[in-house]
Formats: sequence, structure tokens, C-alpha cells
Amino acid sequence: MSKVNQGLHQLRADNINDVYLLSGTEYFIIEQFKISLIDVVKGDDVEDITTYDLLEVSIQDVIADAETIPFFSDKKIIFAHHPNFLKTKAEKTSITHDIKALEQYLEQPVPFTVLVLIAPYEKLDKRKGITKKLHKQAKVVDCQPLQEQGLRRWMNQIAKSLQITLTEEASLLLESEFQTNLYMLQKEMEKLALYVGQGNTVTKEIADEVISPSKDYNALQLVDAVLKRDLHQAIKIFKDLEKMNEEPIGLIALLAYQFRVIFQVKLLKDKGYSLQRIQSEVKVHPYVVKLAVQRSGSFHQDRLKSIINELTNVDTKIKRGKMDKGIAFELLLYELTTESIV
Repeated sequence: MSKVNQGLHQLRADNINDVYLLSGTEYFIIEQFKISLIDVVKGDDVEDITTYDLLEVSIQDVIADAETIPFFSDKKIIFAHHPNFLKTKAEKTSITHDIKALEQYLEQPVPFTVLVLIAPYEKLDKRKGITKKLHKQAKVVDCQPLQEQGLRRWMNQIAKSLQITLTEEASLLLESEFQTNLYMLQKEMEKLALYVGQGNTVTKEIADEVISPSKDYNALQLVDAVLKRDLHQAIKIFKDLEKMNEEPIGLIALLAYQFRVIFQVKLLKDKGYSLQRIQSEVKVHPYVVKLAVQRSGSFHQDRLKSIINELTNVDTKIKRGKMDKGIAFELLLYELTTESIV
């Protein structure tokens, strides 16, 4: 059976398979699939839904349960997590799996059970016979993290369901912030929808105001404060980050990363590279590159080198205990915003 693209498809009651294989590390996609499957197959009926961990229970015991007629409803769902026998190197456990029992079940699954194997792994061993059989007999749901195009399609679907529109800048901001956490991305979009109301548009300015800032986002804001030579704003952001239990050493690393990207972009831009080629060379999120291109115009190459060197020096002083980390970081912000670094 064919592979389901990204696992974000809509399940229908008339198109439920007897066996599914969920493969990939994106927890959000796995959970969304489980919720959707339970809703379509069981509705409000919470009976005969069972979860097993195949690191603790054998696959033959799971098959035995699958083949047992449900007592309280017409159909049962079984979620079997961690089928490590599909990996190249399986974790060592005391459980022995009878793979033939699974192979035989795949040939003739019972109609009253939906069996879902959940493999939260980056890769499966496609050379194994059981992996090949599952790809042939079961419906495979791709639960790997969304790539750029897939992420944008999914965001557009969410925006449509919330009856809002995202500007390109707002979409890029949300992608760069939450591409590794789809759960948070959906929650932030729901928050934005409540803020602007149905039928309205979310701009970057609105997103800046409403979304819950992460440490990476605040690092970008720190860079902006430095660009504007706004020491007051820079200190405020630092204090906000302190409340999030962020250490100055970590913040220095984040700032150093941002300024290295700006420096790299500056070098390529000065060589006459196009935006598309710069994005290809730098290999970070397009939104980060776009911001770096804009910011690079405010710096000479020598100043960027000096800033990166100063970040390195302060980092070393803190790690060697030569300066209090909080005071050192505030002095660093003073140096950066007053442009005393030549």
C-alpha cells in the first residue's frame, strides 16, 4: 500500500486500514494520527483501546490480543509502540519477538481490530523481510519532521481551518521559530487567530507582539537592539531571558551564531551573490538569511569581526571565572550598543 504523505491526511470511516505503520520521530504527527484514528473509529467509545510497549511485550502477545473479539464494542484499536525489530540494531531486551506471527497476521488481519505499529525512529532497516512486508501489506504513515515545503502546506491548512491569512513575513517568522515543534506552532497559530479574529490577516508585526518568544527569537531581538543601539531594550530582553532560566554563556553563543550568520552573509553579499545563492551557501532557514541580508547593511566586515571576537573574549572570561556572568553580559551589551568596539 502507498505511503501516506507526512501523516497529516484526513482519515475517513470508509477508508480505515486494518494495519498501520507509523514511522518517524515527529511526536506531534504521531499523536495527531492517534487522536484522529480514535475519533473516526471509536467516536465517544473509549472501550477496547489498548496500548503496548514492544520493549516489554512480545509481538505474538499483541497479535493474540488483536485476534481476540472485542467484548464491549464492534471494533478495537491496538497501539504497539517501539517495534525495535524493524531497526538495524535493536535495543537489548528480555523479550523475544515471533516475527512469523506478525507476518502471518499481515496476510490475513482480522476485520474487528485496527493494529497500529508506532516506530519512532529516524530509519527502519528496509532490508529486513518484515519491514518489506509491512510496507507492502500495511498503510505506512510518514511521521518524520516536516521539511520546508511540507511545513508551509501544513501551516496553510491550519490557517484555512482557523479562517485567517498569514502574510509571507509572518509565515517565515513562525516557521523559523517553531519548525521543530509542530505542537507549539499550532498553538501559536490558534492564539493569533483569537487575536485577529476570523477573516483577518496576521502580519509579522502582529506575530511579533503575540507569539510566545523562545530563546532563539529573543536572540534575534537582541541583535535588533544592538543594531538600533538601544541599550535599554537589550537589557530588558536579557532580563526576560534570565526569567526563562537562560544563562549568559548560552546567550553569548546564540548572539555569536547570529552575528556569524550576518558576517557570512555580508561576505557573500559583498561578492555579488544573489539571495537565492546566499541561502544555498549559508544553509540556514530562509527567514534567518533574509534578516541577515537586511542587517548586514548596517555593519562593515571589520566591525562584525570585532563583535565576534568580543563575544569570544567575554565567553572566555566568564568560563575562567574572571568576571561575574551577569555583569559581564550587561557590559557586553553596553559595548555592543554604544559601538565602542571598533
